[in-house]
Amino acid sequence: MTVTHDFDVLVIGSGAAGLSLALHVADHASVAVLSKNKLSSGSTSWAQGGIAAVLDDRDTKESHIEDTLNAGGGLCEYDAVKFVVDQGKEAINWLIENGADFTKESREDKQKAVEGDYHLTKEGGHSFRRVIHSADATGKEVQISLEKKVKAHPNITLFENHMAVDLISNDRRNIKTQKCVGAYILDTKNGKVEVFRAKSTVIATGGASRAYLYTSNPDGSTGDGIAMAWRMGCRVANMEFNQFHPTCLYHPETRTFLLTEALRGEGAYLRLPNGDRFMDRFDKRAELAPRDIVAHAIDHEMKRLGVECLYLDISHKNDEFIMEHFPTIYKRCLKLGFDLTKEPIPIVPAAHYTCGGVMTDLKARTDVKNLYAIGEVAHTGLHGANRMASNSLLECLVFANAAGKDIVKLIKKEKFSTTIKPWDESRVADSDEEVVVSHNWNELRHFMWDYVGIVRSTRRLQRAARRIEMLAGEIREYYGAFRITSDLLELRNLVTVSDLIVHSALQRTESRGLHHTLDFPDRDPDMDGRNTVLKPPRKPFSR
Repeated sequence: MTVTHDFDVLVIGSGAAGLSLALHVADHASVAVLSKNKLSSGSTSWAQGGIAAVLDDRDTKESHIEDTLNAGGGLCEYDAVKFVVDQGKEAINWLIENGADFTKESREDKQKAVEGDYHLTKEGGHSFRRVIHSADATGKEVQISLEKKVKAHPNITLFENHMAVDLISNDRRNIKTQKCVGAYILDTKNGKVEVFRAKSTVIATGGASRAYLYTSNPDGSTGDGIAMAWRMGCRVANMEFNQFHPTCLYHPETRTFLLTEALRGEGAYLRLPNGDRFMDRFDKRAELAPRDIVAHAIDHEMKRLGVECLYLDISHKNDEFIMEHFPTIYKRCLKLGFDLTKEPIPIVPAAHYTCGGVMTDLKARTDVKNLYAIGEVAHTGLHGANRMASNSLLECLVFANAAGKDIVKLIKKEKFSTTIKPWDESRVADSDEEVVVSHNWNELRHFMWDYVGIVRSTRRLQRAARRIEMLAGEIREYYGAFRITSDLLELRNLVTVSDLIVHSALQRTESRGLHHTLDFPDRDPDMDGRNTVLKPPRKPFSR
């Protein structure tokens, strides 16, 4: 018998976006927060740099808006950018009120002090120091402070090791009248699928960078929310814009350790193997150019020289300064045999952030009634063709607040659906071919890296599309025949988002922001302001 849970609000995802949303509505509603692993297993805990907001009297909102628009390559939506920037200070104050502890100024930083004596750093693309941080582990501090609050709230119930299978609709036949009424959820500990009924459902599942072989993201970044919303009938936009962080540590034991943008903000140089700097040949801002420019320059130089990595060097700065500002990175590098204070550190670009996603309005509402999307899973119009450094956590906070206000009004007039069917696995068996899942997973991530990476071509994209079509057929057959597992669900979602990435890239016949194609190397002014919007078919993987 299928277990059914009833909550006013179902939050799928337990990072900064999901936990913030839960706190915003919990005084008015019963809330379930789901995490497919531990609460802290998402990307928020891995965020190093900080949160961008106008906190210094020398800075202005207009400057933050302009910098974001410039980084977005002509595709940011002005109203969305202004909406987020305007609420930056309020969002930071809310975090501080909820226990977040940010780094204060040190003695030598007094000239950089802002109100409250918080230290601000400067990252690529920003005109001012406006990134508030907790040393070099801001995401971890944010996650810990929010977790303490949600665990203490009597109206919030936490479900770890619970992975969403699919969203539930009251009527899939009519996109205009259908509503999301909850979700089928796999308890990964016992393998049982449960029903979570909800008056409002919020997707806060993060991005899809695990579609690539090399990524700075945790294992769970498999595009689950984007794929589920697509199957439900939501539009997605700008999936061709996958941000590759320029500086991920190059080491066989750790393919996911990020070297924060703040290192370059505090004066680190990028160097070739012979020690020469090179970024000034690509952009007048050199190491402080936006991430798409820096990542492309590193990729270009690696291919030109035929080398496996380049180097990041901050050893010319004071040892005490480095250890104080970057304690986590310093200790991790030292453990792996690199001394940040004495030598350059080997780096490579890695898939880092999904700039596109499920289309929402400024209240985080999707195309389907009662379904919201917040955080990296969403396309709000903030990022455009490239995300400005440290705008991501800010987006999570602002849209969690906006969605929360809308949801509180919504649930007062909504009732629980009485038409949900129990999960049916009567015609499936336990798998005896798990190797199919692992093999397809590896194949997908390899060819996505080779064909749909930093530099693309039409031929590579078409080749990837054919491979994805074949894999999707195999996975569809496998999904219909065997009992589901978390690995199978992640693979199913990764194939879906990879398909969206490839077909979005094929539609953009220019190079802009994070999308660079050899067949269309120039930016096309006629495509200014034109998002790549995909509308879903009505044939999902279904049982």
